[in-house]
Amino acid sequence: MATPIGQKLLRFDRRLGVRFVAGADEAGRGSLAGPLVVAGVLLDYECLRDHRVRPLARLNDSKQLSHDTREELFDAVVSCATRISVHVFTPGTIDRNGLHRSNLAGLRAALHGCQPADACLVDGFRLGKLAPPHRAVVDGDTKSAAIAAASIVAKVTRDRYMRRADALYPAFGFSSHVGYITPGHSRVVRERGPCEIHRLSFQALCYRTEEEIAAAASA
Repeated sequence: MATPIGQKLLRFDRRLGVRFVAGADEAGRGSLAGPLVVAGVLLDYECLRDHRVRPLARLNDSKQLSHDTREELFDAVVSCATRISVHVFTPGTIDRNGLHRSNLAGLRAALHGCQPADACLVDGFRLGKLAPPHRAVVDGDTKSAAIAAASIVAKVTRDRYMRRADALYPAFGFSSHVGYITPGHSRVVRERGPCEIHRLSFQALCYRTEEEIAAAASA
């Protein structure tokens, strides 16, 4: 069933007046553990009409959707998209190169992987001259269907990885918080120390002992 938000997202792209619209977005930028996943999706609006576009009519910002709805929309995007480009940055790469630099590199690569496109949209960031000509859309995953589709692909891909990682590192609870900071996650990291998929370059309080936190507060 189409939703008002889904219809709004599709209208935004169609109003560009072009056939091929590429969108790029990421998942995991604010996570303490796990990879940064950046995705690009190319939609062909000449083909996406009538019954062919219906699977995308429930699109929304991936963060606003339930797990089951994201999984269903992931399959819908895969079936409807002309091209999908996914780029994964490991915690080690993020620690070496920096989160922001890794994110921009991923967004550029995602758009390059969705060519040829008549219009390229990215959620929030200007990517410089190394990227294809593009438009930065603030809160783009709530405005553009192509960006929202990319957010679904990035989020589902990353969450699936983190749930598999939970089997390797069961003490950290990755299946529930998928690597983001929660009180429980922070407590386990302080007690056990970070595991191999934590981002050591993050200056997070959960990397400090209780004594270090108390000493910093009293300084």
